[in-house]
Amino acid sequence: MQMFFGGQWRDGAEKIDVANPYNGEVIDTVPRGTAGDVDAALTTLVQGAQIMKAMSAWDRCQILRNAAQIMARREEELGRTISSEEGKILAEGNLEASRAREVIEVSAEEARRVTGEMVPLDAAPGAAGKLGFTLRVPCGIVAAITPFNFPCNLVCHKIGPAIAGGNAVIIKPATDTPLSALKLTEIMLEAGLPPEAIACITGPGSELGRAICEDARVRKISFTGSFPVGEEICHMAGMKKVTMELGSNSPVIIMDDADIETAVKAVTATGYGNAGQTCISAQRILTSGKIYGDFLDALKPSVEALPAGDQLEPNTKIGPLVRETDAERVESWIRQAVDSGATLVTGGERDGSVCQPTILGDVSPDMRVSCEELFGPAVALTRFDNTDEAIAQANDTEFGLSAGIFTQDVDRAMKFAREVDSGNLHINWASQWRADLMPYGGVKHSGTGKEGPKYAVREMTEEKMVVMHLK
Repeated sequence: MQMFFGGQWRDGAEKIDVANPYNGEVIDTVPRGTAGDVDAALTTLVQGAQIMKAMSAWDRCQILRNAAQIMARREEELGRTISSEEGKILAEGNLEASRAREVIEVSAEEARRVTGEMVPLDAAPGAAGKLGFTLRVPCGIVAAITPFNFPCNLVCHKIGPAIAGGNAVIIKPATDTPLSALKLTEIMLEAGLPPEAIACITGPGSELGRAICEDARVRKISFTGSFPVGEEICHMAGMKKVTMELGSNSPVIIMDDADIETAVKAVTATGYGNAGQTCISAQRILTSGKIYGDFLDALKPSVEALPAGDQLEPNTKIGPLVRETDAERVESWIRQAVDSGATLVTGGERDGSVCQPTILGDVSPDMRVSCEELFGPAVALTRFDNTDEAIAQANDTEFGLSAGIFTQDVDRAMKFAREVDSGNLHINWASQWRADLMPYGGVKHSGTGKEGPKYAVREMTEEKMVVMHLK
């Protein structure tokens, strides 16, 4: 595929192969963009930002509605593209395509709700006769820098609200998974988005990211990825507005009164979906010592029933990791944990980029599989004795994106909700669950700002205060 900027589809002097993570087969090529391409793109996007600013909310809504309808017609194609380039199984690719369409639909609704508020100025001393209200206006150019693990839905979570708020947008997709973003660009143009208002440039993040983030013409940056890269972007961004959706090592607390069957179902679904390559994957399973053996006995066969392999085969439940080097890292961390005293309950094997689903027991909180973000198909079980210890273990991390607890005791549940440092909290479910319309974001090193179209539109607009001095 070609990249898009300056109102045109363009090739580059060099190409990058896009490969199926399972077998390495090249499924397409994209241009290797340059800093010069970014500069040219932003020159046109400045014009596009003015076009979008002048566009009515109704027209922005109609563009996004049209895009959602096109996505519905192309949903099967998008799902297969996602699975082919990222490695998630077809069912997950199709689900992501469906969710992405919903994000655009909700963004269309939010385009009609960009509004200010009346401010009761006459309630202030000496302000009689003053009428105040706020206006929300577009930022201008929004940069959407997106990761590999949800190459369609997370692009939509950025471009949908950006367009709804009246902005132009430049997309920098992950180098491993650029095809979904390019197809979304096609769809937005077909839906009626002015070609001056969108760009999608493919290539290495080290070069393109710096060119985007340091350019003063970009007013807002929305990034999803790792903490080290997010921190570097914040340094480069200066006074720009930023939304950072970063990593985690999500804890799930299994209390002694938990419904074990429900907890096993949830941990199996959320610890291994997308081969564990989800920011809110269940990773640290903090389990009461009173039921530790019963929970592990129930979890083991559930995980062993997940066949791993070719993501495009209908019976596969766990596909490959996006790169073989990532699979090698996951395998290495598992071995380190076992060498340090953890118990390998099941799994631990690797075949190329495919890691077998793994359970590690007797994990110490200082082991790498516990204290860092694994991003692979394994969970780490650690015992605790009481609620206070469980909450302390959950909070003993620099991350805070999502957490879960299983308990039948409302007081324990509310103590968890009040005291666990996390942006998303789930009671009687594990850490991985998201409705695309809800506010979503983390605390501590897991990021700043919120996604979800309603909340992202606020992040992608500026607020003006208007005071009328009436006679």
